[in-house]
Amino acid sequence: QVQLVESGGGLVQAGDSLTLSCAASGRTFSGSAVGWFRQAPGKEREFVAVISWTGAVRFYGDSVKGRFTISRDNAKNRGYLQMNSLYVEDTAVYYCAAGSTTGRTSNAYAYWGQGTQVTVSS
Repeated sequence: QVQLVESGGGLVQAGDSLTLSCAASGRTFSGSAVGWFRQAPGKEREFVAVISWTGAVRFYGDSVKGRFTISRDNAKNRGYLQMNSLYVEDTAVYYCAAGSTTGRTSNAYAYWGQGTQVTVSS
């Protein structure tokens, strides 16, 4: 069993940057891909990014490509999402997840954090 806890969310202005962190406990991230998803009010959960265990494979959603960077530190059992040039449309609850593959859909992930709110004001 893996417990995931996100942190780093908050209120920022458009154009600002923010870094989210995902900490694993109970069991390590060992061998797992780490993904980030987000969900805005009234919208479906959206894929943001995923990184493989080694970091060699990374995928991004079209809406964040070029602005967001996913990374991980396996020694610290942490995943990160660096978000630059934030838009108002990036406002959502951001979730990290751990799974066995670098999937881009929610059902690829067995473990989820509770989410952290990111609000971008104009």
